Amino acid sequence: MKIGVIGTGNVGGALALKWAKTGHAVMLGVRDVTSFKGKELLSQEGIIAHSIAEAVKAAEVILMATPATVAVEVALSLGDTSGKVIIDAANIVMGRGPKGFTNVSEAILANTATRDVVKCFNTTGFNNMQNPVYNATALDLFVAGDSERGKQMAQQLALDAGFAECYDIGGNDKFELMEKFAFFWINLAMFKGQGREIGFKLLKR
Repeated sequence: MKIGVIGTGNVGGALALKWAKTGHAVMLGVRDVTSFKGKELLSQEGIIAHSIAEAVKAAEVILMATPATVAVEVALSLGDTSGKVIIDAANIVMGRGPKGFTNVSEAILANTATRDVVKCFNTTGFNNMQNPVYNATALDLFVAGDSERGKQMAQQLALDAGFAECYDIGGNDKFELMEKFAFFWINLAMFKGQGREIGFKLLKR
């Protein structure tokens, strides 16, 4: 796939590397191509840097991995997103997010032309994106959104990043639930002292 990654911090950087190593073409969308956080990502074959609008134009699917507080600003900077899939990996935490919205994905939908917005890669830490395997068992991910096309792309990209499964939990009405699930991980890891090296696995009998 041709993937535009907007946000080159921990989450965006980890996934950009994983996807490039599995043969995807990764385009980092940045404000200044000569100086940006994560510039070292360019040393990986398959990763190049563009302006945000150029990365979006060239991509089939766009990962938004920027802070929730700037979701509207970033969404407006994407340019024409008609026909594009956007995967939202951000969460409103402790009330810090786009004003007037209960989740980041709805803010993106309200400020872009595409209807193909899904939420994925938001329910675990970036360390688990770097390495999702625990004692030979890979963690699972989850995806939500009305866009079947978007969910299929997100599920494939989750597998390509090394996760075992990416379960469909429903439509746009589950965006907020996904963010609450993310806070469940944050609560355990940060506030209850379990540390970042924890993750979720759906077991079946």
